[in-house]
Amino acid sequence: MNPATRSAGRPASRPASRLSQKQKQLLDAAKRLSEKVDAMAFSPPVTHVYNPLQYAWKSHREFLLRCQVDSTRTLFLGMNPGPWGMAQTGVPFGQVDAVRDWLGIMSPVERPANEHPKRPIEGFSCQRSEVSGERLWGLFKNRFGTPEKMFTEQFVVNYCPLVFMEESARNRTPDKLAPLEMQRLQDACDEHLVFVIDMLRPKFLVGIGAYAEKCFARVIGSMEPQIRDSFSLVRILHPSPASPAANRNWAEVVTQQLIDGGVWRS
Repeated sequence: MNPATRSAGRPASRPASRLSQKQKQLLDAAKRLSEKVDAMAFSPPVTHVYNPLQYAWKSHREFLLRCQVDSTRTLFLGMNPGPWGMAQTGVPFGQVDAVRDWLGIMSPVERPANEHPKRPIEGFSCQRSEVSGERLWGLFKNRFGTPEKMFTEQFVVNYCPLVFMEESARNRTPDKLAPLEMQRLQDACDEHLVFVIDMLRPKFLVGIGAYAEKCFARVIGSMEPQIRDSFSLVRILHPSPASPAANRNWAEVVTQQLIDGGVWRS
């Protein structure tokens, strides 16, 4: 097997019959994306690839079921999982404390195949904090108070579900992949994103950083004009501590960006 392929088992069985048709479709779409990207291989310098939609499917499924499919007004989009966030919990920007203590999600997390010794998956026992997730979910907590209120009109997804690592354990973002590999991945992720947008029909599409904004712009650019024109595309500052700007009053800056974009009221 190519060292950068995965075989961590199949996702869980189909959702219970008590779920709505749209909820079932959302779960099935995530499974389809997981299976497509899980079949892909990636060349060096990528040596390890994690797919949390496989080994953390129970948590991810629980998160997807928080989506209010008939009332979501704003869809936030990130790039791909961080090593101490979604890679550990299965939730986008999934800093452990935020997912466990605020979202109330703590489903069992398994281990990926070909685990990097420097990037172990410890699930909710992980002691490292994903700063981006701490900031993003902290923003929602301060704004809405409860996850139930937040999810009434907001939801968060990642464009790509995979974590890419080099031999040194250095993170490698999807935009740094080999061109043909990136195109195959982009085709699968674009298809999934189009499905999510078409199902939820949000008013606002919020790109968390430049990469996510470009992904939104690309997929809605392929839609019919009457559909494309129904969305408002907004970009906010990415919360990564690698960005000097994000380390200066990130929450205040982003709140103002969302107000200026018409997403939130002052």
